[in-house]
Amino acid sequence: MTSENPPERPLAGVRVLDLSNVLAGPYAGYQLALLGADVVKVEVPGVGDLARQLGASAELNRRRLGASFLAQNAQKRSLTLNLKSSRGKEVLRRLVQSADVLVENFRPGVLERLGFGWDALRELNPRLVYCAISGFGQTGPLRAKPAYDQIIQGYSGMMSVTGTTGTAPLRAGYPIADVLGGLAAAFAVSSALVGRERTGVGCSIDVSMLETAVTAMGWVVSNHLIAGQAPRPLGNDNGTAAPSGTFRTSDGDLNIAANKQEQFELLCAALGRPELVADPRFAERESRKAHRAQLTAELEVALTKESAAHWEEALSSAGVPAAAVLSVPEVLASPQIVDRGLVHELPFPGGVLPEPLRVLGNGIRVDDRPSTPSLPPPVLGEHTDSLLAELGYAAEEIAALREEGSV
Repeated sequence: MTSENPPERPLAGVRVLDLSNVLAGPYAGYQLALLGADVVKVEVPGVGDLARQLGASAELNRRRLGASFLAQNAQKRSLTLNLKSSRGKEVLRRLVQSADVLVENFRPGVLERLGFGWDALRELNPRLVYCAISGFGQTGPLRAKPAYDQIIQGYSGMMSVTGTTGTAPLRAGYPIADVLGGLAAAFAVSSALVGRERTGVGCSIDVSMLETAVTAMGWVVSNHLIAGQAPRPLGNDNGTAAPSGTFRTSDGDLNIAANKQEQFELLCAALGRPELVADPRFAERESRKAHRAQLTAELEVALTKESAAHWEEALSSAGVPAAAVLSVPEVLASPQIVDRGLVHELPFPGGVLPEPLRVLGNGIRVDDRPSTPSLPPPVLGEHTDSLLAELGYAAEEIAALREEGSV
């Protein structure tokens, strides 16, 4: 699809107030922005989102443009607002009245103490969709407990099933609990907007990072709930099938997922080991799982004779799912990622660096178009004046708000 006037994105015309900080909330806001929402990021004057100070570059952190912030705040506008001041609260009231969605990840009760609990918000705007993201949820004995991704990864059981029996518990290599919480929030908000079209009123959404992490482990958790089997760490093996895991080749690792009986038979044929199919240790799924180590050893006799690239091509052509284990730079440079347009170039915020900023989209194509950001992540407070003007504030009023520290 290549028309000069592309169709509007699904969430075009939806205004989102992003009062969140660090990762889960901003990630949710970014997903909504990529799908067309007008996302206004509300930040503390002079400080901003903590993620502005997080990332691999100390210089960018000092400039409050840390990589962690840049990764998930493109396509947003930044407004600084002191929510502890009476005039700052009045600005937020106007924002709420003009918004469709408000996303926040304060500790439960914080926004209510500022005068913006759910009852107050829906009185200001009955059509508002309010989404509160927290570590443990808005209710329960742990509701007030502080949490970051690290805490949730451990408390959810994720770390207990990551690694091997000798290395577990292990943290995942990226903040997956935050990401899952953000995705759940974006999904819930989108669903609530559809529901609002039927009912005419908004709703309150309570997203628990703990619960989204546990539900994401559904297959593993269900082995305990249904089969009474306590989950255990299996390293790179898939507990539901064998051979399904990571295998050695002559020059590196290869993932193979021969989860079906016919795939196992095709694998043995492609490796020149057809006799393994008739071996009673490997003839059926359950027996293969019981003799996983022996099966891996037999397969690696053949696999280590050729490269990972050779076997990836040979096995994929034979109908067996297989792919090399890549590094992050390798996958970003891969023809598949390049062809799909996942990485986007934007002007660097504030012209801090001469080269373009490269950020990720979300892997979702609508009408065969990638979800492409067009605005770079904002400098702190970059859009404060223009947004206040949109709310009806005159230039002298904006100057007064700045002078008194309300924005």
